Amino acid sequence: MSQQSNLIGCLWMVAGGLLFVAVTVLVRYLGSDMPAVEAAFIRYLVGVGLLLPAIWRMRGRLLRKGSLRLYVYRGAVHGVAVMLWFFAMARIPLSEVTAIGFSTPVVTALGAIVIFHEQVRARRLLAIAAGFVGTLIILRPGFHSIGAGSLAQLTAAFFFAGSFLLAKRMTQSESSGDILVMLSIFCTLALMPGAIYYWREPTLSEIGWLALVAVFATAGHYAITRAIAAAPLTVTQPLSFLQLIWAVVLGYWLFDEVPDTWVIVGGLVIVAAVSYLAHREARAARLGKRLANATPVSPA
Repeated sequence: MSQQSNLIGCLWMVAGGLLFVAVTVLVRYLGSDMPAVEAAFIRYLVGVGLLLPAIWRMRGRLLRKGSLRLYVYRGAVHGVAVMLWFFAMARIPLSEVTAIGFSTPVVTALGAIVIFHEQVRARRLLAIAAGFVGTLIILRPGFHSIGAGSLAQLTAAFFFAGSFLLAKRMTQSESSGDILVMLSIFCTLALMPGAIYYWREPTLSEIGWLALVAVFATAGHYAITRAIAAAPLTVTQPLSFLQLIWAVVLGYWLFDEVPDTWVIVGGLVIVAAVSYLAHREARAARLGKRLANATPVSPA
């Protein structure tokens, strides 16, 4: 895996993070009147509609037997994660949702080391560890009781990690576009039974906001899938910590959610870790390019 690919993966991860922060803001604005599983189902149903042209183009390979099982597993795992995330978003502040969610990249990166035997460089381990410490500073375990929203988000983080690991496995044989399309299809199917059971008539305004959520989320999933296809998870996942900074700023600006001192301190730790990682990867990419240009080409 070249250093240039690592840098490209990092850029895709940053773009995906920005898109998912936009999704978080929209869901927070929507509120908690709609059952979480129904809101998640509508979001993914709209997402399938957005992807219909892609579904038509790939119709000949949608149900390849070798990949179908992984697609089904990921749809089910991701569906549970999204439902729990919608539930948490309506009940706890933006910064808390995002902070708890940072257990996802930690679990994902560690899972990649154990399952995929990815190479772990010291700077990557440092970024992961620092991000985890920063998150602990924000959450201060043992000093706050864990409510239903926090517990839902914590559980969702582990399901999201499982989804990331399955996606990484699928990038070995499937294209980024196919993975995105099949996630939308199977996640919609996984959420459908719960949505039917808890269904209430949505308003036109709710459908409109959820459609916008689907647009940003679909683009975010594509960016994340491209990121994990381009670079190891231990490289890209620490960049997810940047979302906390954006969530704190937008939470204060849009919803008057004032972060306390510990959130600011933890956020600074995370920013320092991510900035160091990005600097090192960019420097390594430039060095690799210079060495490649300096290497003589064999006449054979």
